[in-house]
Amino acid sequence: MQSGHVTTPFGRRPMTLALVRQQMAVAEIKPGKVVNKWKVFRDASEARERLGLQDRSLAVLDALLSFHPDNDLKQDGQLIVFPSNQQLTLRAHGIAGATLRRHLALLVEAGLISRKDSANGKRYARKDKGGDIESAFGFDLSPLLMRAEELALIAQDVVEARMIFRREKENLTILRRDLRKLISAAMEEGAAGNWQAIEATYLSIVQSIPRAPDLAIVRDRAESLALLRDEVLNMLEMQKFSTNSSTNDAHNGQHIQNSKPESIDESEPRPEKAKDETVVQETERPKEPMRAFPLGLVLRACPDIADYGPGGAISSWRDMMTAAVVVRSTLGVSPSAYQDACDVMGPENAATAIACILERAGHITSPGGYLRDLTRKAARGEFGLGPMLMALLKARGADGLKVG
Repeated sequence: MQSGHVTTPFGRRPMTLALVRQQMAVAEIKPGKVVNKWKVFRDASEARERLGLQDRSLAVLDALLSFHPDNDLKQDGQLIVFPSNQQLTLRAHGIAGATLRRHLALLVEAGLISRKDSANGKRYARKDKGGDIESAFGFDLSPLLMRAEELALIAQDVVEARMIFRREKENLTILRRDLRKLISAAMEEGAAGNWQAIEATYLSIVQSIPRAPDLAIVRDRAESLALLRDEVLNMLEMQKFSTNSSTNDAHNGQHIQNSKPESIDESEPRPEKAKDETVVQETERPKEPMRAFPLGLVLRACPDIADYGPGGAISSWRDMMTAAVVVRSTLGVSPSAYQDACDVMGPENAATAIACILERAGHITSPGGYLRDLTRKAARGEFGLGPMLMALLKARGADGLKVG
């Protein structure tokens, strides 16, 4: 193999330290190493984006490999090919001369080939008396042999990343389909709830998905849609479908995308008013418990409650519920109102409701009365926390939808 020493480019092409390091590294190829040139080519093709290459770069590399007479690249073999530009153009499907030179330069820059230029820049081979090649000047394929394992790992990583992206897009597609059909069914069959507002939230998320999204955007929008789907399912589980499509068409509207201050002015009942204290307790409890949302998502929507956690932070639902008790007292919510919320919604959801109220405390006249109103609606299956969390996330997000 004619490599292992440094040669400089012919003509105006500059010499760089990167080229020096690349040529010196070739000398470290393990003795006796052999790889199939077409397997290396396939790995380089999979890794082309990571290497900064284009499809035409691969066409040129394919043409260069076709001038190597064997299927294997061998450490002790002849790895320099010396085709003319005309020959390369023909084997690279008629690529133009300027384009050919540009992609040859890209292959050198990517570290897949190196140049070994003659004194006058011509490509040729000098043979000995026996007809064997003694020295050759052209393009050295040694970097492909040297980086065979590295290219295989990059290719494997690219394939895995592609599979992950495909799965995430499939998940996003299923979420879009589920929500579209669930919302349509609820509206057509007269389920109680402000389904127009739910549909508007769904459309705002879907319309924010770009034509060619990356993995981060796909996951972000899928999380938003999953949150909305869980809330829709929660609403449908907690209520009985009504045959009267005109009843109760705006129960959740003020909890979704409502920028006006809440107009609820119900005062928190005093302990001695036993009749008022038992209003929620006498309300029929939902047959199915409300689903608790992920703690991380709740804290992103309601970050202020973290200040009331142990040590000024919340790392578990236990910390969250401890903080909610402190906030309850700070907001003036009575123990009985909070206990009713825990009974109807569940401890996690009651703590989440307190966190949401804290975020909008400046717009709520009576936090205790507001919590009782939410509890009564939840007991009737007319309220869920999802729209409230979505509204808070939308208000906090830079693009109105980001939840991660």
